Amino acid sequence: MSTFIAAFVVLLGFFFLMSIGYLVKRQAVAGSCGGLGALGIEKACDCDDPCDKRKARMAEQERREKLEQNRII
Repeated sequence: MSTFIAAFVVLLGFFFLMSIGYLVKRQAVAGSCGGLGALGIEKACDCDDPCDKRKARMAEQERREKLEQNRII
């Protein structure tokens, strides 16, 4: 039983250290390598009707593209 308690305490210690790191850096924990991002592939949204967050991002991206096209300088 003492092995389980010791493992639990060590695990809590790691969580505590990770939370301190998050508070100091103000960045979310990110993967180190691999996944679709490493291959240059963006995640595709397969939904027929995108969620509100996705719609807001798409509208913002469209607005920025229009601003770039109509830029005077």
